[in-house]
Amino acid sequence: MEIRGQSIQVCAYEAGSSDSPDLLVLHGWGSSSALMGSLTSRLSNDFHVVAFDFPGSGASPEPPVALSVEDQVQIVLQVAASFAMTSFGIVGHSNGGRVALELSSRSESGVEPTFLALVSPSGIRRKRTASFYLKSWTARVMKAPFMILPSAPREFCLDWLRHSLVWKLLGSSDYQALDGVMRETFVLTVNHYLDDALPSVSCPVLLIRGTNDDAITAEQIQKMAGLLPDAGVFEIDGAGHYAHIDQPGVVLNAIRELAAE
Repeated sequence: MEIRGQSIQVCAYEAGSSDSPDLLVLHGWGSSSALMGSLTSRLSNDFHVVAFDFPGSGASPEPPVALSVEDQVQIVLQVAASFAMTSFGIVGHSNGGRVALELSSRSESGVEPTFLALVSPSGIRRKRTASFYLKSWTARVMKAPFMILPSAPREFCLDWLRHSLVWKLLGSSDYQALDGVMRETFVLTVNHYLDDALPSVSCPVLLIRGTNDDAITAEQIQKMAGLLPDAGVFEIDGAGHYAHIDQPGVVLNAIRELAAE
């Protein structure tokens, strides 16, 4: 496929009968479609399922350019179009949920998902801690001397700073594990918030969260539910951020009930 004039390769998987209702499955950041297998293998009994690896994940090679959430939405739309899917539900985990919600908020896309079943979706800002503010202000102070330089030396110095040990210590473990285009994609993605987009999502949305999830808080899920016109929250006791792996049967039943409504 093509994104912003660049050729992008995506590895996709198809299962189930083509006569069944269409369903797209979107994995989260740092994950792959393989980690959604606990759901897709069973959902293929009820749906025509298409799952794929976002560029730089699973079997899909890294993209030639950093991808914004808007670019990721375009990838989802192109995957759906390649399988002739025009009306479909979406199951998304973590960042896959963020992308699904962004897509569903855009009437100009010409696609309106029938429902969203989202496991620990991201896209709502987490309550900041004192540690976050300390790191944030430290990073600003470190960058400040270079900002007065002309463009070329400024970019050279900022690039050196980003590769320094101190700078890496200020970042998250996900950030530290990345480099190049995937690090740029990560920054664009995690700083994309959905507060303004959520009121425009018209389809039913089920927000699923494990009570032991340490990545997405109950407060974030409740705020998301409050901004969505038609949303329900389903908590799974004892499950973590990957509730669909911890308790796949419970998540599967919740998806089936939502799709049947």
